[in-house]
Amino acid sequence: MSDIDMDKTNKTIDTVKRGLARRYAAERRFRLFGLIAIVISLSFLVLLFGTVISKGYSAFQQTFVQLEVTFDRAMIDRDNPANSDFGGLVKAAMGREFPEVSGRKDKRKLNGLVSTGAVYQLQDMVSTDPGLIGTTNLVWVPADDDVDMLMKGHAKRTGAESDRRLDDQQLAWIGKWEQEGKIRKQFNRAFFTSGDSREPELAGIWGAFVGTILTLALTLALSFPIGISASIYLEEFAPRNRFVDLVEVNINNLAAVPSIVFGLLGLAVFINFFHLPRSSPLVGGLVLTLMTLPTIIIASRASLQSVPPSIREAALGIGASKMQMVNHHVLPLALPGMLTGTIIGMARALGETAPLLMIGMVAFIVDIPDSFVTPATALPVQIFLWADSPERAFVERTSAAILVLLAFLVVMNSLAVILRNRFERRW
Repeated sequence: MSDIDMDKTNKTIDTVKRGLARRYAAERRFRLFGLIAIVISLSFLVLLFGTVISKGYSAFQQTFVQLEVTFDRAMIDRDNPANSDFGGLVKAAMGREFPEVSGRKDKRKLNGLVSTGAVYQLQDMVSTDPGLIGTTNLVWVPADDDVDMLMKGHAKRTGAESDRRLDDQQLAWIGKWEQEGKIRKQFNRAFFTSGDSREPELAGIWGAFVGTILTLALTLALSFPIGISASIYLEEFAPRNRFVDLVEVNINNLAAVPSIVFGLLGLAVFINFFHLPRSSPLVGGLVLTLMTLPTIIIASRASLQSVPPSIREAALGIGASKMQMVNHHVLPLALPGMLTGTIIGMARALGETAPLLMIGMVAFIVDIPDSFVTPATALPVQIFLWADSPERAFVERTSAAILVLLAFLVVMNSLAVILRNRFERRW
């Protein structure tokens, strides 16, 4: 090789090295940008979860006050406890606790330290055990939400009275309870076992949770078989013509339609036309079925398309009919993806609020729903209602309900992973 050729070769190698160095530098920058993006995303996620947890964990505890309650026979109707004066029993117990308090205004402030739920608690105790009538017992009753916020550190003890929910006299009464060990925080069972309430200390998520379960159960019962059947027909049996193409285009478009449009559809068709009961899980399930069907159909078709054509050809080659080929060979292989798509669609339905607002599931409902046609609300709607409430105690219950909803979503996504691993087949 001549010197001229050697120089050209060396120049070419130098040019390649310089270009290679630039490409490596660009790759390192791209990796750095990707890492920074991931760190920022995780930071926002940690900030979000940290904020929700810090505001909501205290809702899992509730402040209770110990009262010495005398179940006076003269104030209790044994045959019909609902007609008894249990409020008078609570006031009498508070009067014995602080005998020095006199005057209507001071007594009103004193009695306001105990939740109105104490009346219903005493009523339930007598209904369960009538033998309590005529006896005196120490009973832990729920405190008012202002007292609860004070004990949890969310309310101020110092500063001007005009800036505090509780005045100095009420703080002195609470301080006496603290010294005597008659006030404490306990696990808030009512949050998980009660329905909604105007009083924050009595409000719970059980009614909304049951409404969510009923709504999602109906949604799953309708959307899964219809969505799977539609996807199998469109992918395996439907002829290729303009009508089928139009159906496919509309299914893809429906997947991008805002959820509130489905709520308007449910309001116009299911309630105004078919006159189905408003605010019921039945209508909510039908609306969410329409909303989740496109997602399930698209995911199921993608799962069917992922099955190798050789599976179909081999099944048909050994004499199987097209139906047998689909049922015995293609469907079992596509089932994991179908289940995953269904769970994702259900998870989306779980977090929806707008369509449920349109069909009246935003109503204030205290009773626990016991059927698909009784008025109910859903957990996302309950969170929406509590977030709009001005009381500080509802702020922590809103965050706690969000934690429960997130836990439910984690369980559903974990179920999707388990089902996928359980039914997945490799070839």
